[in-house]
Amino acid sequence: MENTETGILTSPSNDNEGKAAAGKSPAACPICDDPAVREYIPFCSKRCADVDLHRWLSGGYAIPAEEDDSEGVSLPDDHQ
Repeated sequence: MENTETGILTSPSNDNEGKAAAGKSPAACPICDDPAVREYIPFCSKRCADVDLHRWLSGGYAIPAEEDDSEGVSLPDDHQ
């Protein structure tokens, strides 16, 4: 489905217009919990979008990693 105002292709699963039309409230901004604004979805403003971008770029968001228990792993003889 193409948004005629912006020319952006969307699918029904991420189309906020469809959700609003179904009587559901718009999603909340993940930064400040205000209602999301169409121009900055999923955020409510450029400021909140920039705050989120800064968190990603500065390492504020991280996926926890499990430590590898195989400390002394060596390559097979044919790779040395």
